[in-house]
Amino acid sequence: MPAAPTVPSTQETQAAPAPVPGASTRLTSLDLFRGITIAAMILVNNPGNSHPYWPLEHAEWNGWTPTDLVFPFFLFIVGVSLVFSFESRLQRGDSRNTLLLHAFRRAVVIFAIGLAMNYTAVLAFPSPTSGLRIPGVLQRIGICYLAASILYLYVRPRTRAVVVAVLLVGYWILMRFVPVPGFGVPGRDIPFLHPDANLAAYLDRKFLSHLWEVTRDPEGLLSTLPAIATPLLGVFTGEWLRSKRSPPTKALGMLLFGVIGLILGRTWSIWFPINKKLWTSSYVLFAAGFALVCLAASYWANDIKRWRGLWTKPFLIFGRNAIAAYIAAWFFAVMPYFVPFRVNGQPRHAAEYIFERFFAPLGSPSFTSLLFSLAFVLLCLLPIWLMDRKKIFLKI
Repeated sequence: MPAAPTVPSTQETQAAPAPVPGASTRLTSLDLFRGITIAAMILVNNPGNSHPYWPLEHAEWNGWTPTDLVFPFFLFIVGVSLVFSFESRLQRGDSRNTLLLHAFRRAVVIFAIGLAMNYTAVLAFPSPTSGLRIPGVLQRIGICYLAASILYLYVRPRTRAVVVAVLLVGYWILMRFVPVPGFGVPGRDIPFLHPDANLAAYLDRKFLSHLWEVTRDPEGLLSTLPAIATPLLGVFTGEWLRSKRSPPTKALGMLLFGVIGLILGRTWSIWFPINKKLWTSSYVLFAAGFALVCLAASYWANDIKRWRGLWTKPFLIFGRNAIAAYIAAWFFAVMPYFVPFRVNGQPRHAAEYIFERFFAPLGSPSFTSLLFSLAFVLLCLLPIWLMDRKKIFLKI
């Protein structure tokens, strides 16, 4: 499941110290990148049937698809945005301790919303084995946001870089060399990164009662450690964007570091495969590199060249109200399952009926799934567009 929005809104984001003369003082590129990501999240989360268009599917295990980049993109944006938000508040006179309390409160609220959504899912899809799942997308974002906030507020950049290295290398060592109870040593007694016989899956089964994939959880305990590195890499990007370097230099730097991240991630994947469900270290570097390339392109086009056509407006609306967009998507996806609905006297789920009645006749299962997903994104845009017109921005 892709990530949910938790990043500060545009109103909390101010421009870097050396803006383009005469340019807007807002980082439109970050809003745009955030909006595209939230739209992608809604798109991949709502296929309408069990045959989604292939780029909108997660990789079955090792490897990646465009869908596998959505969650880490959100975590990366969280790191970029918190730099702008915190620095703006520090300049207004807030203390670091005050910001830490704010970050803690926000993380708790995000975690609680994630639990509430998991509980809603239990009510919507009851079964004899169903129960409240503790991990989740929002829960992981809350934890990673709090960790990145603490490290940004109280730890110097060089030390933070060491923390990132320890998280990534340490996770590889744990997954590669620590014996898995009941299975043995990875790569010797059992296949390395076996879906069920790996240390992360073992810890999830031992300490968590309800797992997303029965024998493991993609937002489990151990894999949260390398996930913390993702917003930290975003923090470094935020500091780069706030530096006194010229805008073209910033764009070029992000592009170069993005390419380096892609190369490092792909190279490390030879020994530690890219795997979203385990959030492997190679996946962290690869996804962050991809995010840097995308943000560099957005920054160059929107904040330097100021190419802001009509096509950007829907994404900017999503980007300015990302939390509300996520809640709206969840509401539209889950609520039909609570609405009594009958066809020819037989009980049906409204969402399934809508897909079968209006979309299924239009083509192949994967094509109609794509049409349904696009229609769902437009449906979610409507209330967010109305909120944007009224200048209503939902914040945590």
